[in-house]
Amino acid sequence: MTGGGPGGEAASRFDVSLGRMFRVAGAVPATTPLLQRAEPYLDTAGEDLRRRIFLTRGEGGETLCLRPDFTIPVCLAHLEAGETLPRSYSYNGPVFRQRGGEAAEFRQAGIENLGEADRAEADARTLADALSGLAACGLEPAAALVVVGDQALFEAFLRGLDLPAGWQRRLVRCFGRDDLLDRALEALARGSPDASSALPADLLALARAADRDALAARVAALNDEGGLPPNRSRTPDEIVHRLVEKVTLADTRLGGEALERLRRFLALDCALNEAPGRLRDLAGEAGVDLGEALAFLDARNRALAARGVDLAGLRYRAAFGRALDYYTGLVFEIRAREGAEPLAAGGRYDRLLRYLGAREPVPAVGVAFWLDRIEAAVGEARS
Repeated sequence: MTGGGPGGEAASRFDVSLGRMFRVAGAVPATTPLLQRAEPYLDTAGEDLRRRIFLTRGEGGETLCLRPDFTIPVCLAHLEAGETLPRSYSYNGPVFRQRGGEAAEFRQAGIENLGEADRAEADARTLADALSGLAACGLEPAAALVVVGDQALFEAFLRGLDLPAGWQRRLVRCFGRDDLLDRALEALARGSPDASSALPADLLALARAADRDALAARVAALNDEGGLPPNRSRTPDEIVHRLVEKVTLADTRLGGEALERLRRFLALDCALNEAPGRLRDLAGEAGVDLGEALAFLDARNRALAARGVDLAGLRYRAAFGRALDYYTGLVFEIRAREGAEPLAAGGRYDRLLRYLGAREPVPAVGVAFWLDRIEAAVGEARS
């Protein structure tokens, strides 16, 4: 495992117990450099993390960063080594990220499970490993607050509302950020006429009619006349696509009843064992088919129960997500109490390895432990 970094005395008391748990889980120790290429983080990791990383320049002028987490480096190392799947990796070492009033350099340990075809079982094993890891460090599951969300269920509910694809993408990008999501819902309720008011009337009419050929011709004419600013980063087809999408988003309003259905979904907060029934009721009232996403929740709950996890002791929150662009399904956090910082967190990120260069999508799920926070929480529990 990777080592080093400050706070070794506090973190080291967990190294042996976590290392034993990682070996039992069949995870292979991974080593990754402290300096990483920044592009994978800037492209895939989400605005929240992008604001927190420490950037520098390499000798060749390339943009580098101090390792802000292990998920992307472990996935890159797996791809570079060309290892077979399925495969699990463990890690333990320093990461660097601005964290408000907390230290910017801290220790993180965890497991990444790559390529497991039974996604429900892999999700359940990862969440069970998170609970086992905290127990190995001295924090019993009964003393922890475990919150579970599922981006796939949110996306399925959005599809059922028959929103334009652009609006669905915008809301998905806001998932996990309550402030951004609230603002997006407000915009969806009132429409955004200002977003298209700057367009010439003829362009606006063509965009509303989705007459792409005529719109492309008019855009080209305006460019030739100097009536539109040149944009060398976009092709004419991309400009037309963006104009049509922009006008569609501005003109779309979600009626009061549909908006209320979406808000009721997002307000759902219940024990995990109650979630499938509550979601079925909500979907039935809203006329939304949650289909495969709901069936998957059932399968994951069965797999968790088979591993001895008390579903009644876990919270499902429909609005709970992670502010990282690569999550696709399960997300979870474990805290010592409401309002405290997460001690462990993770989730499913099936699209990430394809983004990083895999030839085809690779199912993947992982968990990370914050060792400094665990140390503080265990100390509080014993005092």
